[in-house]
Amino acid sequence: MAFSIQIDLDGGVTSPKGFLANGVHCGIRKNKTKKDLMLLVSETMCDAAAICTKNLVCGAPVTVTKRNLENGKARAVICNSGIANTCSADGMEKAQAMCELASAYTGVAAEDVIVGSTGVIGQPIDLVPIQNGMQSLVDGLSKDGSHAAAQAIMTTDTVEKHIAVTFPLGGKTCTIGAIAKGSGMIHPNMATMLSFITTDAAISAEMLKTALLRCADKTYHMLSVDGDTSTNDTVAIMANGLCENLRIEAENEDFQCFCSALLTVCEHIVKMLARDGEGATKLVMCEVGHAKTEEIAKMCAKSVIRSPLVKTMMFGADANCGRILCALGYAGADIDAKKIDVEYVSAKGSILVCKDGVVLDFSEEKAKEILLEDTVTVRVNLHDGEAHATAYGCDLTYDYVKINGDYRT
Repeated sequence: MAFSIQIDLDGGVTSPKGFLANGVHCGIRKNKTKKDLMLLVSETMCDAAAICTKNLVCGAPVTVTKRNLENGKARAVICNSGIANTCSADGMEKAQAMCELASAYTGVAAEDVIVGSTGVIGQPIDLVPIQNGMQSLVDGLSKDGSHAAAQAIMTTDTVEKHIAVTFPLGGKTCTIGAIAKGSGMIHPNMATMLSFITTDAAISAEMLKTALLRCADKTYHMLSVDGDTSTNDTVAIMANGLCENLRIEAENEDFQCFCSALLTVCEHIVKMLARDGEGATKLVMCEVGHAKTEEIAKMCAKSVIRSPLVKTMMFGADANCGRILCALGYAGADIDAKKIDVEYVSAKGSILVCKDGVVLDFSEEKAKEILLEDTVTVRVNLHDGEAHATAYGCDLTYDYVKINGDYRT
């Protein structure tokens, strides 16, 4: 069956039918020019699923969201930036209160609300500004509100992260939209962020969770900025069924189409998250091919991406291939070091710098020209099978230290 995906780089969570959103400055953040509270509402009940942080120290909103999604249903998302509502004595009470505020102003049942928070850990969140901002937040809900919502969840992010795709599904036209935040404290399993995804597809919560897990394993879980796994990261998806396709309840052809479209969305989001890493100047990807298993490919790709020495090497555009080989060697994967090829690739071309585990005599000038680009790929060939994987990251710069040296102040 012919299958095409149309990408809307200006789209977001309100691109699918039946979703409204908004974002406002309510007063959680001192900077009045920064939005700090968002709301996303579906006109009808949604099947829903989420993947949350694996950090044992997790934010109260994560616990409340997981509880609310036990029945696989949701209809709204409320999220603030500035305070993470983590490691606070009254965190659970306040996370629940945010759901109840969303319910009071929208009519959506509190147990059908996904709640998120991001920002400083360990400080109590004040509900007064949230309550004071609810009326204007709800009054401004619209089909054009996705950008405002994306802005409201940003912390050290420098740009909004959003996308929408449209694709055929069971003879109908379906849309998936997403927004996300994340710039620092980002590391695989989960890669730390908040990401909210919407779709007008009709798909059961079970199939939605399966699709999200599969796509996350290739995208969100393959992302690292600084090696720190956060306490609040959540990737949540809601499907309201308004495109009226035949409801997906099994792994059929329609399910595969849905997964392909969702993977396109997730890949775009993680590239934006990696490119906007705190202080970063470039997106760095590691493509590992011809591995014995997919798990080995993933281990190797992530090891390269999260290496501080590789990251600083990328910042300086210093083609030190030994650092790549070193990271591959301690990845813990079953590989043959004498079979490894390494190539640097960017818009300026490509250059093979290692063959069969031996560093070649290559042009340093050509390599530097390639590494100076704002998107660089390290391509690794293990010559040991057919499996492959890609990890996403960025360089490590002086500005990362500056940003995090006084994060709270």
